[in-house]
Amino acid sequence: MAKKKSLFKKLRKSENSVVAEPEAPVDAALLEEIAKPKIEEVAKPVIVRKPYIAPPKTYPEVVDIEVNKNDIFSALELAKSAAIEDAGKAEFVGEFYSVDSDEERVATYLFEAKLPGYKGWRWAVTVAKVDEKSSPTICDVVLLPGTKALLAPNWVPYSQRIQPGDIGVGDVVPTAPDDERLVPMLNALPGEEELDLAQLYEFGFGRARVLSIVGRDAASKRWYEGDRGPKAPIAAAAPKPCSSCGFFIPIAGSLRSTFGVCSNAISPEDARVVSVDHGCGAHSEALIKAE
Repeated sequence: MAKKKSLFKKLRKSENSVVAEPEAPVDAALLEEIAKPKIEEVAKPVIVRKPYIAPPKTYPEVVDIEVNKNDIFSALELAKSAAIEDAGKAEFVGEFYSVDSDEERVATYLFEAKLPGYKGWRWAVTVAKVDEKSSPTICDVVLLPGTKALLAPNWVPYSQRIQPGDIGVGDVVPTAPDDERLVPMLNALPGEEELDLAQLYEFGFGRARVLSIVGRDAASKRWYEGDRGPKAPIAAAAPKPCSSCGFFIPIAGSLRSTFGVCSNAISPEDARVVSVDHGCGAHSEALIKAE
């Protein structure tokens, strides 16, 4: 009688048997792409631009004129004719508004302007007389804004419109020669003190201009009241201030007692100027219980 193989031996034999699987097709284009040498792209500098904060708008001053309908020169028609001639069309000159006179021989007649885009403006026609017996003559015809005139805001120089983050790679912004934030280097040196070379360089030796008192005060106020001062939310939640941190590097000069530079690579303030009473969670003594 033939011996029957046990079920265990059958299963073991099936596990030991190797079945060759068909090879997958090779993608030649993929192999060629993998074989190419990898060229690392140069990292471009990241420019973080803060939201634009427009400077406050100011407008030209408009003086309200007291209404005076007394035609002291008897030159109302002459003044209106001059305004119509300057406007080009009679429909652009409205009704008589007032007459203003600061001298006995000069008067300015005002007419409502009906020019498109000049709502609230007035035609101002200046009339003069040599003496009481002479006839009035036209001196000038101009448009003047009234108290309700639509005016363009005053021009703001580019130096006052530039915001932090506006300066990009390759941009050049010249500094005015009379910038109050700067003074000639020689003006910043003490009067009758003998200084060594290291002290001279600290005062700015080798530079044409250095920070003035105005520039220094403006910078310190901006830094202290900004995101890296004591009032920042991250400073309020910090275990200890920057002044007791091992990564804090005090800056040189007169601001040494108030500011320094963070040198902790994991801190959000790394390589930035911070105040001594600023702080963050990457304090060097963060594992030690703050007293």
